[in-house]
Amino acid sequence: MKKFYKTVAVEPREGGHAVLLDGKPIRTPAGKPLAAPTAALAEAIAAEWRGQGERVKPATMPLTQLLNTALDRMAAGRVRDEAIAEICGYAETDLVCFRAPEPPALARRQRETWQPLLDWLAGRHGAALAVSASLAAPRHAPESLARIAAAVGALDAPRLAALHHATGALGSAVIALALAEGRLDADAAFEAAHLDERHQMAEWGEDAEARERLDRIRAEVAVTAEFLRLAAA
Repeated sequence: MKKFYKTVAVEPREGGHAVLLDGKPIRTPAGKPLAAPTAALAEAIAAEWRGQGERVKPATMPLTQLLNTALDRMAAGRVRDEAIAEICGYAETDLVCFRAPEPPALARRQRETWQPLLDWLAGRHGAALAVSASLAAPRHAPESLARIAAAVGALDAPRLAALHHATGALGSAVIALALAEGRLDADAAFEAAHLDERHQMAEWGEDAEARERLDRIRAEVAVTAEFLRLAAA
Protein backbone atom coordinates (compact mmCIF):
# COMPACT_ATOMS: atom_id res chain seq x y z
CA MET A 1 0.00 0.00 0.00
CA LYS A 2 1.03 3.60 -0.49
CA LYS A 3 2.81 5.18 2.46
CA PHE A 4 0.22 7.17 4.41
CA TYR A 5 2.16 8.59 7.36
CA LYS A 6 4.93 11.12 7.96
CA THR A 7 6.14 10.52 11.51
CA VAL A 8 6.91 7.40 13.54
CA ALA A 9 7.31 7.49 17.31
CA VAL A 10 7.40 5.16 20.32
CA GLU A 11 5.40 5.90 23.44
CA PRO A 12 4.94 3.97 26.71
CA ARG A 13 1.39 2.71 27.00
CA GLU A 14 -0.48 0.32 29.26
CA GLY A 15 0.73 -3.16 28.39
CA GLY A 16 3.98 -2.11 26.77
CA HIS A 17 5.40 0.38 24.29
CA ALA A 18 3.26 1.49 21.37
CA VAL A 19 4.50 2.46 17.92
CA LEU A 20 2.70 5.56 16.65
CA LEU A 21 2.18 6.74 13.10
CA ASP A 22 1.41 10.46 13.01
CA GLY A 23 0.54 10.19 16.69
CA LYS A 24 -1.86 7.26 16.32
CA PRO A 25 -1.00 3.73 17.47
CA ILE A 26 -0.47 1.06 14.84
CA ARG A 27 -2.99 -1.75 15.07
CA THR A 28 -2.53 -5.40 14.28
CA PRO A 29 -4.58 -7.09 11.51
CA ALA A 30 -7.04 -8.11 14.25
CA GLY A 31 -7.36 -4.52 15.42
CA LYS A 32 -5.26 -4.71 18.58
CA PRO A 33 -2.82 -1.91 19.47
CA LEU A 34 0.69 -2.92 18.38
CA ALA A 35 2.29 -2.80 21.84
CA ALA A 36 5.77 -4.27 22.21
CA PRO A 37 6.82 -5.70 25.59
CA THR A 38 10.05 -3.66 25.63
CA ALA A 39 11.15 -0.24 24.44
CA ALA A 40 13.98 -1.87 22.49
CA LEU A 41 11.60 -3.98 20.41
CA ALA A 42 9.26 -1.03 19.87
CA GLU A 43 12.15 1.12 18.63
CA ALA A 44 13.28 -1.61 16.23
CA ILE A 45 9.75 -1.93 14.86
CA ALA A 46 9.55 1.86 14.53
CA ALA A 47 12.78 1.72 12.51
CA GLU A 48 11.14 -0.74 10.11
CA TRP A 49 8.28 1.72 9.53
CA ARG A 50 10.66 4.66 9.15
CA GLY A 51 12.60 2.70 6.56
CA GLN A 52 9.68 2.34 4.15
CA GLY A 53 9.75 4.13 0.83
CA GLU A 54 6.82 5.44 -1.17
CA ARG A 55 5.00 2.16 -0.62
CA VAL A 56 4.71 0.15 2.61
CA LYS A 57 5.96 -3.41 2.08
CA PRO A 58 5.05 -5.72 4.98
CA ALA A 59 7.54 -8.36 3.79
CA THR A 60 10.35 -5.95 4.67
CA MET A 61 9.11 -5.63 8.27
CA PRO A 62 9.67 -9.06 9.87
CA LEU A 63 9.76 -7.77 13.46
CA THR A 64 6.38 -6.12 12.95
CA GLN A 65 5.00 -9.33 11.47
CA LEU A 66 6.23 -11.43 14.38
CA LEU A 67 4.70 -9.09 16.94
CA ASN A 68 1.42 -9.04 14.98
CA THR A 69 1.40 -12.84 15.14
CA ALA A 70 2.16 -12.83 18.85
CA LEU A 71 -0.60 -10.40 19.73
CA ASP A 72 -3.28 -11.73 17.40
CA ARG A 73 -2.65 -15.46 17.58
CA MET A 74 -0.43 -16.50 20.50
CA ALA A 75 -1.95 -14.81 23.53
CA ALA A 76 -4.67 -17.41 24.14
CA GLY A 77 -7.15 -19.67 22.39
CA ARG A 78 -7.22 -22.37 19.75
CA VAL A 79 -4.41 -21.00 17.57
CA ARG A 80 -2.03 -20.81 20.54
CA ASP A 81 -2.88 -24.40 21.46
CA GLU A 82 -2.31 -25.52 17.87
CA ALA A 83 1.07 -23.78 17.77
CA ILE A 84 2.16 -25.53 20.98
CA ALA A 85 0.99 -28.88 19.58
CA GLU A 86 2.84 -28.29 16.32
CA ILE A 87 6.11 -27.51 18.13
CA CYS A 88 5.72 -30.62 20.27
CA GLY A 89 5.02 -32.63 17.13
CA TYR A 90 8.46 -31.67 15.84
CA ALA A 91 9.97 -32.84 19.14
CA GLU A 92 8.44 -36.32 18.73
CA THR A 93 10.49 -36.91 15.58
CA ASP A 94 13.15 -34.26 16.07
CA LEU A 95 15.98 -34.28 13.56
CA VAL A 96 18.63 -34.26 16.31
CA CYS A 97 17.36 -37.70 17.38
CA PHE A 98 18.17 -39.34 14.03
CA ARG A 99 21.81 -40.29 13.59
CA ALA A 100 23.48 -41.53 10.43
CA PRO A 101 25.65 -44.62 11.05
CA GLU A 102 27.84 -43.57 8.12
CA PRO A 103 29.81 -41.95 6.64
CA PRO A 104 31.96 -41.67 9.78
CA ALA A 105 32.64 -37.95 9.32
CA LEU A 106 28.94 -37.12 9.24
CA ALA A 107 28.17 -39.44 12.15
CA ARG A 108 30.87 -37.72 14.19
CA ARG A 109 29.60 -34.23 13.36
CA GLN A 110 26.03 -35.19 14.27
CA ARG A 111 27.15 -36.65 17.59
CA GLU A 112 29.36 -33.69 18.46
CA THR A 113 26.75 -31.08 17.48
CA TRP A 114 23.46 -32.68 18.49
CA GLN A 115 24.22 -34.72 21.59
CA PRO A 116 25.14 -31.66 23.68
CA LEU A 117 21.74 -30.18 22.78
CA LEU A 118 19.94 -33.32 23.95
CA ASP A 119 22.02 -33.27 27.13
CA TRP A 120 21.09 -29.61 27.64
CA LEU A 121 17.39 -30.38 27.10
CA ALA A 122 17.52 -33.20 29.65
CA GLY A 123 19.28 -31.02 32.21
CA ARG A 124 17.26 -27.87 31.58
CA HIS A 125 13.78 -29.34 31.26
CA GLY A 126 14.11 -32.92 32.48
CA ALA A 127 13.22 -34.13 28.99
CA ALA A 128 15.49 -36.97 27.90
CA LEU A 129 14.88 -37.84 24.25
CA ALA A 130 15.95 -41.11 22.68
CA VAL A 131 18.18 -41.46 19.62
CA SER A 132 17.70 -43.66 16.55
CA ALA A 133 20.36 -44.87 14.13
CA SER A 134 17.73 -46.01 11.61
CA LEU A 135 14.73 -44.55 9.81
CA ALA A 136 12.47 -45.82 12.59
CA ALA A 137 11.31 -43.07 14.92
CA PRO A 138 12.84 -43.25 18.39
CA ARG A 139 10.50 -44.10 21.26
CA HIS A 140 10.52 -41.21 23.73
CA ALA A 141 9.28 -41.46 27.30
CA PRO A 142 5.83 -39.80 27.53
CA GLU A 143 6.96 -37.76 30.54
CA SER A 144 9.80 -36.26 28.49
CA LEU A 145 7.39 -35.09 25.79
CA ALA A 146 5.05 -33.77 28.49
CA ARG A 147 7.88 -31.70 29.97
CA ILE A 148 8.67 -30.20 26.58
CA ALA A 149 4.98 -29.34 26.16
CA ALA A 150 4.99 -27.69 29.59
CA ALA A 151 8.08 -25.64 28.76
CA VAL A 152 6.59 -24.47 25.47
CA GLY A 153 3.19 -23.78 27.01
CA ALA A 154 4.75 -21.57 29.68
CA LEU A 155 6.10 -19.08 27.14
CA ASP A 156 4.49 -15.68 26.76
CA ALA A 157 2.98 -14.69 23.42
CA PRO A 158 6.05 -13.01 21.87
CA ARG A 159 8.42 -15.85 22.74
CA LEU A 160 5.92 -18.48 21.62
CA ALA A 161 5.48 -16.72 18.27
CA ALA A 162 9.25 -16.61 17.82
CA LEU A 163 9.70 -20.23 18.89
CA HIS A 164 6.96 -21.40 16.52
CA HIS A 165 8.57 -19.54 13.64
CA ALA A 166 12.05 -20.80 14.52
CA THR A 167 10.86 -24.40 14.81
CA GLY A 168 9.47 -24.31 11.29
CA ALA A 169 12.56 -22.60 9.87
CA LEU A 170 14.99 -24.94 11.61
CA GLY A 171 12.93 -28.12 11.36
CA SER A 172 13.71 -28.91 15.00
CA ALA A 173 11.98 -28.11 18.27
CA VAL A 174 15.14 -28.91 20.24
CA ILE A 175 17.31 -26.50 18.27
CA ALA A 176 14.58 -23.83 18.32
CA LEU A 177 14.23 -24.14 22.11
CA ALA A 178 17.99 -23.84 22.47
CA LEU A 179 17.85 -20.66 20.39
CA ALA A 180 14.89 -19.23 22.33
CA GLU A 181 16.59 -19.86 25.67
CA GLY A 182 20.01 -18.56 24.66
CA ARG A 183 21.78 -21.93 24.51
CA LEU A 184 22.56 -21.26 20.83
CA ASP A 185 22.95 -18.06 18.84
CA ALA A 186 21.40 -17.68 15.39
CA ASP A 187 24.43 -18.91 13.44
CA ALA A 188 24.95 -21.95 15.67
CA ALA A 189 21.25 -22.84 15.45
CA PHE A 190 21.29 -22.60 11.67
CA GLU A 191 24.45 -24.70 11.39
CA ALA A 192 23.06 -27.37 13.72
CA ALA A 193 19.78 -27.58 11.82
CA HIS A 194 21.40 -27.86 8.40
CA LEU A 195 24.40 -29.97 9.32
CA ASP A 196 23.43 -32.80 6.97
CA GLU A 197 22.79 -30.54 3.99
CA ARG A 198 26.00 -28.62 4.46
CA HIS A 199 27.93 -31.90 4.72
CA GLN A 200 26.44 -33.03 1.41
CA MET A 201 27.27 -29.70 -0.21
CA ALA A 202 30.85 -29.94 0.98
CA GLU A 203 31.12 -33.44 -0.46
CA TRP A 204 29.27 -33.03 -3.75
CA GLY A 205 29.08 -29.30 -4.37
CA GLU A 206 26.15 -26.93 -4.20
CA ASP A 207 23.67 -25.46 -6.61
CA ALA A 208 22.33 -21.92 -6.70
CA GLU A 209 18.80 -22.91 -5.72
CA ALA A 210 19.92 -24.79 -2.62
CA ARG A 211 22.21 -21.93 -1.61
CA GLU A 212 19.43 -19.38 -2.03
CA ARG A 213 17.09 -21.46 0.12
CA LEU A 214 19.66 -21.83 2.89
CA ASP A 215 20.49 -18.12 2.79
CA ARG A 216 16.79 -17.33 3.15
CA ILE A 217 16.46 -19.65 6.14
CA ARG A 218 19.60 -18.20 7.74
CA ALA A 219 18.10 -14.71 7.45
CA GLU A 220 14.80 -15.89 8.99
CA VAL A 221 16.61 -17.44 11.93
CA ALA A 222 18.67 -14.28 12.44
CA VAL A 223 15.54 -12.11 12.52
CA THR A 224 13.83 -14.46 14.97
CA ALA A 225 16.86 -14.42 17.26
CA GLU A 226 16.91 -10.62 17.11
CA PHE A 227 13.19 -10.51 17.96
CA LEU A 228 13.81 -12.74 20.99
CA ARG A 229 16.72 -10.56 22.11
CA LEU A 230 14.78 -7.32 21.77
CA ALA A 231 11.68 -8.76 23.44
CA ALA A 232 13.79 -9.56 26.49
CA ALA A 233 15.87 -6.36 26.51
